[in-house]
Amino acid sequence: MDGCTNYTVLSGADRAQGNAHPPHNKNDISLRTGWYRFQGAAGDQMPDQCVPRYRCGADNPGWLNDAHPTIADGVVTRKVCYHGDSGCCWRSNLIKVKNCSSYYVYELQRLHHRLTRARYCVNADAGKLH
Repeated sequence: MDGCTNYTVLSGADRAQGNAHPPHNKNDISLRTGWYRFQGAAGDQMPDQCVPRYRCGADNPGWLNDAHPTIADGVVTRKVCYHGDSGCCWRSNLIKVKNCSSYYVYELQRLHHRLTRARYCVNADAGKLH
């Protein structure tokens, strides 16, 4: 299945890295594994730098710990880190990422029960981070 043509959109503003509003109790434990594209108020791609805790509606925001791929790279495997008590990469998991020319798609994995307050974060409002 080609992630560039068969994906689910995630667009909620509460998923944006600039969102510091409580509550911070959301997670992606019930998210179905599959291809996703970020759009709208959430932003258009995962941040590739550590996101401060208590952002994106979660205690432990997830961010891409590597560069986004080029079109020529095809589908790549990348590590998502979750900011927690012991730093920017307190826990992690692997996802796949594909460059679809004008946007990225991510094969997100349902999160493990140890990540009950973790969530994939998106880049909107990056300029408002302090």
